[in-house]
Amino acid sequence: MGESSKRPRLSQISRNTQTSASRASVFRGGHSDIAGGVGTFVEGSILRITMRNFLTYDFSVVHPGSNLNMIVGANGTGKSSIVCAICLGLAGKTAILGRGDKVGLYVKRGCKKGSIEIELYKNGGNVIINREIHVENNQSLWMLNGRHCSLKQVEEEVRTLQIQVSNLCQFLPQEKVGEFAKMSQIELLEATEKSVGPPEMYEYHCELKNFRSKERELENVLKEKTSFLEKAKQRNERNKLDVNRYYEKKRHLDVIELLEKKKPWVEYETTRKELEGVKKEREEAKKQLLTLKQAQAPMLKKIQQIDEKLKPIEAEMKAKTAAIKEASQKCKQKQDQLDRKHKEIDDIKQALRMKQIEEEDHQKRIVNTRRTIEDLKVELDKLGDQLDTTLLISAISVELKEIQERTARIEAEKADLRRERDNKKLNDMNNLMNMKEEKLRTRHRDTHTALLWLRENRQLFRGNIHEPMMLVINVKDHQNAKYVENHISFHDLRAFVFQRKDDMEKFLVEVRDKMNLKVNAISAPEVSCSGRPPSRNIERFGFFTYLREMFNAPDEVMSYLCSQYKVHDVPVGNEQTKALINTVIQEPYLKVLYTTDERYTVKRSIYSNKTSTSNSAVQKSQYLIITVDAEERRQLEQQLRTLQTEFAALNRHENELLSEKKRLSELKGKKKQLEQKIGTKQDSLRQMEQNVIDLKKVEEQTNAKIKAVSFQKVTIVSVLTAEIKTKAKLSMEKVYLALETVGLTAEKNKLENDCREGASELKTMDQQLASSVVFVSTQAFSKLPDTLDEVDSMLNEERSRAECFTGLSENVVEEYSRREQEIEHLEKELEKKIADLNAYRQNISEAKERWLIPLKQLIEQINDKFSNFFRSMQCAGEVDLHTENEEEYDKYGIRIRVKFHSSTQLHELTAHHQSGGERSVSTMLYLMALQELNRCPFRVVDEINQGMDPINERRVFDIVVQTACKETTSQYFFITPKLLQNLQYAEEMTVLCVHNGPHMLPPDKWDIKAFIRRLERKARA
Repeated sequence: MGESSKRPRLSQISRNTQTSASRASVFRGGHSDIAGGVGTFVEGSILRITMRNFLTYDFSVVHPGSNLNMIVGANGTGKSSIVCAICLGLAGKTAILGRGDKVGLYVKRGCKKGSIEIELYKNGGNVIINREIHVENNQSLWMLNGRHCSLKQVEEEVRTLQIQVSNLCQFLPQEKVGEFAKMSQIELLEATEKSVGPPEMYEYHCELKNFRSKERELENVLKEKTSFLEKAKQRNERNKLDVNRYYEKKRHLDVIELLEKKKPWVEYETTRKELEGVKKEREEAKKQLLTLKQAQAPMLKKIQQIDEKLKPIEAEMKAKTAAIKEASQKCKQKQDQLDRKHKEIDDIKQALRMKQIEEEDHQKRIVNTRRTIEDLKVELDKLGDQLDTTLLISAISVELKEIQERTARIEAEKADLRRERDNKKLNDMNNLMNMKEEKLRTRHRDTHTALLWLRENRQLFRGNIHEPMMLVINVKDHQNAKYVENHISFHDLRAFVFQRKDDMEKFLVEVRDKMNLKVNAISAPEVSCSGRPPSRNIERFGFFTYLREMFNAPDEVMSYLCSQYKVHDVPVGNEQTKALINTVIQEPYLKVLYTTDERYTVKRSIYSNKTSTSNSAVQKSQYLIITVDAEERRQLEQQLRTLQTEFAALNRHENELLSEKKRLSELKGKKKQLEQKIGTKQDSLRQMEQNVIDLKKVEEQTNAKIKAVSFQKVTIVSVLTAEIKTKAKLSMEKVYLALETVGLTAEKNKLENDCREGASELKTMDQQLASSVVFVSTQAFSKLPDTLDEVDSMLNEERSRAECFTGLSENVVEEYSRREQEIEHLEKELEKKIADLNAYRQNISEAKERWLIPLKQLIEQINDKFSNFFRSMQCAGEVDLHTENEEEYDKYGIRIRVKFHSSTQLHELTAHHQSGGERSVSTMLYLMALQELNRCPFRVVDEINQGMDPINERRVFDIVVQTACKETTSQYFFITPKLLQNLQYAEEMTVLCVHNGPHMLPPDKWDIKAFIRRLERKARA
């Protein structure tokens, strides 16, 4: 720290832990006190933070400076507690901090309540905010300048001072550092507007978004109504012709109605004039009618005579027809009998042929049986020369018995091994590995997806690649899995291990850049460390092994764990070790050790060489408890394979002996079988010889049956011939009668036709005489034709014209009129909507000009500073206002693009593309670019430098000091657990050192000047 002759500010902190009463001090040096330097503070800057029973503090007062405040201290001393106090004391939500969700959790353990008091600089009088937190009900009591108030009043006062603890561009706690890179472009723009833009900029942006939303709604409504109006007009345009045609048709129908009313009167006039002529014609017609009736009388009489002759002829024809039908029925019966006799003769002949075929087959079977008997006798004679097989069968039986006994012993041994295998869950070992993989998929799906991709594409890589450590590490005893899992972080347990770095880079490009997966990969040391020996033997303290001996892993994985986690040098002890723990931790070579249920971490001060020890409970294993005893499994499987091989050989030999025994037994029994077969065949032959058919006798019987049937056929044919002759005679008589009937019928028809013509003429005369109608006309239609022909002509013409108008109805006219009214209403409504839309567009144009021009100027300023910062680090970066559509104001966003290597292109800052250190550098430089433009009174950044490499950390630190220590900038809090050596400091910055430990001086003995003098003497020496 740079020396300063100015008086430092001193505050006291007292803190109690579980092990001892420790003391901590927070001191400030490098700037004048509040009384002398109040003019340098920006309105809303923090002048004082007082904490009572808050997290790690019993009581503490912090006085930050007006520019850069560097809060430095080891992990766990209470740096982030100051950040929590700022957030909660200024009405911030617990969700901002990413720690506990209940405010009562921030009260020191064992206390019922705690409090935070923050003094803010303000022209005309400082603002003091006090928050008292009660654990019991998670409630807070608020005071503003010594008076009780509500949370809403505090929030309003904080908002007035431009303080936004929920804005990551102003307040970035440790747990939220990674979320800055995850912010979308839209979120980053809003946060930047709130942080560094004029107060009205964000309001204009919100106003623009509201205007645009309403404009879209109006555009959609206007589009819908315009479309509806166009469709209505089109429908009315289509119906207009139908409406005109409807009225034209109605006009023609009215004319037709008038014509139909006048036509009767015209007809009356015409009929009246013809009446006189009709009377004369009527008298003449009566005379003709009388003459015709007298001429028809002879014809009617002759027709009656013909009907009397036809009646007996028709009766006789019916009788002949019935007789012919009866004769035909008898002929058919006799013919059917004759057909049955023919079939009976055919069946007799078929039976004879079947007997002949059966006898031929019978003789063939006799010959075949004799030949078979001869062959069996020859084979029997040959078997008589074979050796006796009884002795051979006995020897084979003895050997088979020995083999069966050996097989039974092997089966017993196999059963024992199977039981042992079942007890060891050999069958479930592969399932256990699947359980490990399922746990990985559940806990970290991206890593599991990358694992599946690697298994399918392993051929793309040249060196060894190991799946995530939790899958390849096999703990020898599942009870020891908790030590290994507590020692190795889950971040590394899910990591892929690569033998070659180029393979790792190719893998990350595929899964991280292309597939957008969050995975972890590490490269094993080039020189294997897996064989490193422990530092020394420590059995005397009860240690029984080292972590490395508890598990198996591939060489590259073991090498990485030895190099990174020193598993070869981390001992594991028992209850004896725990009892001797005070002695054990004094051993200079021990840094991490395990007892039965606890882990101990030993640290030594490089200044006093005193040790500090922390212990924590060993948590139960979740992933590595699934273990497989690979060696025992291999031995069991080898024994099983050996027994199965021997068992198979015995089975083969047994099968060979059984086959030979079977062959000999068959040979022995074959002679007996042949003798039995010969006897059976001879019996069958004797029976077949006795059952020979007498074909001559059968033929004689068949001929006798055919002769008898033929006599029956002759009788049937005689009867059939007589019936056919009778039928022919009746048919001829019927023909003669039919000819006579035809002649009489023709004559009758001629007379009836002549009579019918006379009757028609008579009927016509009667109708003419009867038809006389008189119409009376009382009125004439002057505008219509006066003659009947002209009326009919005009009536037909009007009807033809009216019939041309088809498919018309009054509904079309009514719908047309109704739609005309709707169109008129819609046109008026559209005019109003268009006026409203134009007004909104005018408002949008004015609001856009008020918002976009200052915003672009602001982004340009941020980009200049951001780009300059990156150029000073030999990198590249830029900030721009990005949108795909200028009219979509809710899609505007700030895009940050960075490049850390000369061989790459600018890439957008995301949570996946850049490494953790690169994201931290980019985040820090963006916040520094906002620093000089900031209208907020202070900015807080907690431990953002932890992921940076030393070079980038030094460069970023220089930029922070140069930017945050300018007179034009506001207050800045930078929290870090460590700093690099030989950094450049500025007079304007304030360093707040947070100390905590059992060997700290009491606050009343803390003498900064004495420390500085001692440091100067040490430097001169």
